[in-house]
Amino acid sequence: MGYIAPTLSAEWGIHKQDLGPVLSAALLGLSLGALIAGPVSDRMGRKRVLVFSCLFFGLASLGTAWAQSLNTLTLWRFLTGLGLGAAMPNAITLISEFAPQRCRAMAINTMYCGFPLGAAGGGAISSWLIPHHGWRSVLLTGAIAPLILTVLLALLLPESVKFLVQRGKDVAQVRRIASRFSRSTLESVTGFFLAEEKAASKKGSVGQLFSMPWLPGTLMLWVTYFMGLVIYYVLLSWMPTLMQGMGYALAESAWLTSLFTFGGTAGILLAGWMMDRWEAHKVVAGGFVLTMGLILLLGLEHNHIALFGGLIFLMGIAMNGAQSGMQTLAATFYPTECRATGIAWMQGIGRFGGVAGTMTSAQLLSMQWQADSILMILSVPALVAAAATVYKMLYSRSQEPGVA
Repeated sequence: MGYIAPTLSAEWGIHKQDLGPVLSAALLGLSLGALIAGPVSDRMGRKRVLVFSCLFFGLASLGTAWAQSLNTLTLWRFLTGLGLGAAMPNAITLISEFAPQRCRAMAINTMYCGFPLGAAGGGAISSWLIPHHGWRSVLLTGAIAPLILTVLLALLLPESVKFLVQRGKDVAQVRRIASRFSRSTLESVTGFFLAEEKAASKKGSVGQLFSMPWLPGTLMLWVTYFMGLVIYYVLLSWMPTLMQGMGYALAESAWLTSLFTFGGTAGILLAGWMMDRWEAHKVVAGGFVLTMGLILLLGLEHNHIALFGGLIFLMGIAMNGAQSGMQTLAATFYPTECRATGIAWMQGIGRFGGVAGTMTSAQLLSMQWQADSILMILSVPALVAAAATVYKMLYSRSQEPGVA
């Protein structure tokens, strides 16, 4: 929506801050979709939820393209977010449960690269589509891919072997899927077991998040993800508008915004590579500290477009790398029986940070705040995110066997 917001505002004769509810509706849908889908996935399976979610947000995107008012646009964006919010944590859970431990972070982050690449590609496609076919064409194009993907997922995607074993499913079904990834024959295998301790808690997947020893780590994951998405969605949703407020033309604003998302791709891959080799919490915390410093520099220096673009690219690396690393921290923190719920609820609760960020930015713009001041205030959530990650690292260490 950030890319079509200026054109949409001009066509409908509305102020840019009037789009705050529209931008926030999708984030609210993302939150609720994740909160609902996580427990369902831990009970019914990752594949079923993922396929249905992909179909749902594809159809909702089609509806968004034909909206005729702010109210209907807001409703369709909410429904789109609902489906997408359900899909994302299940995709991450599937990757984490199939990937080997030695390269799990890299596997999760490689998949997660689709997020910034899609955003960057959306900017490039939007810059061509909007002048030639109008803003609705962007939404129509964005609906085609998930509908095609739904068919491919239904036909080709296997269910998580860890989920099937944990739920005590038929051995033949597990063997059939596992044989696709094994170099040796599994015909003689008569049983499969998880290489993790089964949780002693009799609570459901949601209840486990609020029981010991997971509660402190759960809260820190939520705080970090919340603060990270305050930063991310302010930048993603409002950066073109903020850049224009700094004196840049629309074409320059779109180009500068795309640098953030392109930098994000490099940052995500770099973070995944680093997290497989060093302490994952330190990589994430360091990314947020670097983000804080770059945000302060952006607020101070925006008169030289080359330097400004370079800082935005570096911030894309640091911010996206740190935020993507949260998926691995959550996936490796929770056991199989509540992993999808843990990842989904981290994302769901954290998405309210995106809602808070976009709504607060809209309010600050209506109060005539300068763009550089809005940018600089984002250094506060970056600092909080870094501190929460460090706290979780210390807590996780205290729970390790042999640590007093």
